[in-house]
Amino acid sequence: MRNSLLLLVLALILPTLGNGCVSKAQARAQARAAYLAGQQDTRQQINQNRGPVVTIIGQVRTPVLPWSADLTLAKALIAADYHGAEPNEIIVRRDGQELKIQPSSLLGGEDLPLEPRDVIEIIETTPFPRS
Repeated sequence: MRNSLLLLVLALILPTLGNGCVSKAQARAQARAAYLAGQQDTRQQINQNRGPVVTIIGQVRTPVLPWSADLTLAKALIAADYHGAEPNEIIVRRDGQELKIQPSSLLGGEDLPLEPRDVIEIIETTPFPRS
């Protein structure tokens, strides 16, 4: 994770050293490259983990969690230490299928038991205006 943070900082700072500014398109491209580097780090963590895991994609401090029989979506989000804005949607990918969860239903008490190898993606509002 430190590598992905370092890559993000370098991607955002280095281009500004020469001329002092970057375009929105360049900033988006740099942010995407840093995001993809972080995802590669996450995949490496998954491969290094020996037991079944659940992966969370989004603004979390712990993107890979060990799976246990009592792990639910709500417990996973708490354990992963989600720190982003209020999400618009949560998608659980399982065996090639997507389960779309509305955060309001999760906050209303509905929960979902997780299975090994589930991938949870937290969808937030786009931080950059589309141009």
